[in-house]
Amino acid sequence: MAHKAGEGKTKNNRESHSKRLGIKIYGGQFAKSGNIILRQRGTQHHPSKNVGIGKDHTLFATADGIVRFKRGAKDRSFVSVEPAPAK
Repeated sequence: MAHKAGEGKTKNNRESHSKRLGIKIYGGQFAKSGNIILRQRGTQHHPSKNVGIGKDHTLFATADGIVRFKRGAKDRSFVSVEPAPAK
């Protein structure tokens, strides 16, 4: 019986699962309240009107409307949701 584990068994299982980060709803698209707009690590994009931020920096819509990406102070990117006009 071997006293050491086989080489392949212990060295091959280090690949982590992809985290599916990035923009989920782009600017100009419609978002319902609660929809995830983007997943990110840190705050590359900051929340603005009608957008909330989760503990993992995920941005989500807090109202129904059209998603807008804008540049603000210090060249920061801000995400807002403009309420859709009533029909």
